[in-house]
Order: sequence, then structure tokens, then C-alpha cells
Amino acid sequence: MSSINGTASPAAQESQYGYTPHEGIAILFLTLYGISTFLHVAQATYFRMWWLFPTACLCGIGELVGWSGRLWSSFSPDLGNPYLMQITTTIIAPTPLVAVNFILLSRIIGRLGPCYSRLTPRLYTRIFLSCDIVALVVQALGGGIASSSQTIATANLGSNIMLGGIVFQFVAICVYTALGVDFLRHYAASRPVRALISSSERGVLDARLKVMLAALGFSTLVLLIRSVYRIVELADGWHGKVITTEVYFNVLDGGMITLAIFTMNFCHPGIFLGSPKGDREGMLMKQLPGSSASSLA
Repeated sequence: MSSINGTASPAAQESQYGYTPHEGIAILFLTLYGISTFLHVAQATYFRMWWLFPTACLCGIGELVGWSGRLWSSFSPDLGNPYLMQITTTIIAPTPLVAVNFILLSRIIGRLGPCYSRLTPRLYTRIFLSCDIVALVVQALGGGIASSSQTIATANLGSNIMLGGIVFQFVAICVYTALGVDFLRHYAASRPVRALISSSERGVLDARLKVMLAALGFSTLVLLIRSVYRIVELADGWHGKVITTEVYFNVLDGGMITLAIFTMNFCHPGIFLGSPKGDREGMLMKQLPGSSASSLA
């Protein structure tokens, strides 16, 4: 992909970043992601929440690979392999973390009362996890095309495909957020939007659930900020001001994902949400034939 940079500037000829990544910053983020990933593995094992391995843990591993590439580039800024290694993984890695938010909202809705939600908890996981998988595939396809390109046209094609995947993911997060806010509004007003399955369907919003909701809201916010940054970055092009300014990447990508992944360490669903077996829809669905309400447990 060296042809992307062509003869744009002396800095571009020296480094595909347009700058040389700072070694200390790379080490800092590697340390932070290493700690968070280790904690997620330990917490997922302790609470037997195996779905966190292909989501939060996978995100941490992907970020470690990406920031390893940036650390490598801090010593050899002119090499192509570490650049490709970091640009592909840091774009794709947060996608599994977004899935954590999708799953958690469905669990919270199941706990507080599915009658206040436009969608059932099962539909939340099916629809939004499917969107997440599509976004992941599209971003990976774009990254593969860009990293193997030999011409500027092919590199731009890969960039545009990655941009499409990120925009699709951004839209999915926005729709998910709007539905989540709508659910909370109807729950607070005790105004069901769907027929009650049982007279005792309304759950109690206790202190732990409030913490989990606050953590979910904060995590969603920083992931949205990161998505907006990536959209602007890729739309600006390979030589644009955004992609060639290191501080934007460090703060708006590395920083935002660090906040999101640590939020789920400090406000872990195993502590503040507990087992999905307690979800009201989960208990009710178990009574129905062919149910698999706990399939994501």
C-alpha cells in the first residue's frame, strides 16, 4: 500500500502515517488494553459469562495487536506491515465491544419489563448483533482490500468500503440508542407499548441496575464519539488532516475505546446485572415451547 502515499510530502514518504507514532503513547495504550483484557478474561471466567470472550475480550486482543503495530512503527515508521497491521485492527477491534452494549440492553429490558420496549429482548440481540456482524465483515473486507492494494484507486476503494461499514455501525448504534431511550421513557411513565405477558412483568430499577444503565449510556456515548471520528477520518482521505494528526487518533480512538472497555470492567454485568436467568422475559419464555431465552448466557 506504499503507493497510497506516493509523493504527497516528505513526511508521507518517510511514514505512511504522516507522522511517527510516539513510543510512550503506544506503550501506555498497550499497558491499559493489556490490563483491561486480562480483567475481562478473569471476570468472564469468574461469572461464567462466556459471551464476553468473543466480545469484550476479543476487542481487547484486537486493540493489543493494533497498538503493537503502532509501537513497531515508532521504531520503523517507514515499514508498511506495522502500518497495515494497526490500521486494520484498530478499525475492526471495537466492533465486538459494541455487541456488549447490544446484549446488555436486551438483558436490562428483560429485567425491567419487555412490555415497555418496542422490541423484545430476543429481537434486540438478533437484530443488532446481526448488524454488528455485517459491520464487522464489511470493515474487514475494506481493510483487506486497502492493505493489499497496489494502486491509489484500489486503496481508496478499500477505504470507502471501511467507511461504509463504520457508517452502517454508527446508524445501528443510533437506532439502538433511540430505542433504549424510548424504553426508559415508557418504563418511567409506566406506559407499556406492548401487551403485558404477565401482571407482574414490571421489574424494579434498583441501585445496581441504575449503575449498569449509567455505564451502558457512557459506553455508548464514547463509542459514538469514536465512530464519528472514524467517519470523518476516512471521509477526509489517506492524506487528510485528520488521519495525519496523531493526537486525534490517540484521544478520539484510543482514548474512547479505553474508556468504553474499562467501563465494563468497573461496572461489570456479572456484578451489577447478574445472571440472565433472573430476567423476567427469560423466566416467562422458558414456559413457552421451543424457547431458548438463555441461549446467550
